[in-house]
Amino acid sequence: MVRVSDNKVFIKILYWGSAASGKTTAVDTLYHITEKEKMDVRPTGNLVKIAMASGSTLYFDRGVFQSTKKDSIFFHVYTVAGQARFSPLRKKIFMGTDGVIFVFDGQRDRWEDNVDSLKELRSVAGEDLITRIPLIVMLNKVDLENVLTMQEVEELLQQENLWYPPGHDLNMWNPIIYPSIAIMPSAQNVYRAFTECARRTGLYQTFGQGAAPKKLKPTMSKEVKDL
Repeated sequence: MVRVSDNKVFIKILYWGSAASGKTTAVDTLYHITEKEKMDVRPTGNLVKIAMASGSTLYFDRGVFQSTKKDSIFFHVYTVAGQARFSPLRKKIFMGTDGVIFVFDGQRDRWEDNVDSLKELRSVAGEDLITRIPLIVMLNKVDLENVLTMQEVEELLQQENLWYPPGHDLNMWNPIIYPSIAIMPSAQNVYRAFTECARRTGLYQTFGQGAAPKKLKPTMSKEVKDL
């Protein structure tokens, strides 16, 4: 849950997805965008990466971003190692997560890897995804040929009970699927996905006491603009 200490607010956002889906690249790009341009957050310090010789994440990546509108708010951003053998570590890193950005590898031949990763996330999170932890999806690598469609991703979310029908209290909190390119200089929707996840964590905390508010449309409100 969101942590408050010494009048500072700490929010943990986790990038989850299969190996080589683009999690680390997305955080790298977020760092460079917010470092060079005046945005709603700015990086504090350098990104911490524990990688293999190949460049793949060995344990996790970590970066800290501070709100530029309210400097008492900090976002601790983590990625998880996507390889199957790191499942126990992913469970540990997930602990204390306030919002999840699932990086869906848009390459059609990676479908099963995406499915397995989403199922694992669903298992680790239990019933908390969407109900207590906002979920945003980046459909990454849309610049490549023969990529998956947003409809296919939505159908998978439905199958995993992570998509609610019209009329349901949680319908308004269904994951937004952003067609994305994580890599610079063609980056697309990396910053937007992050800010939407951050914004929803603020709404959950402010209006739902840590859960999805039932009577609030997920639109920007004065109380969370400073996030």
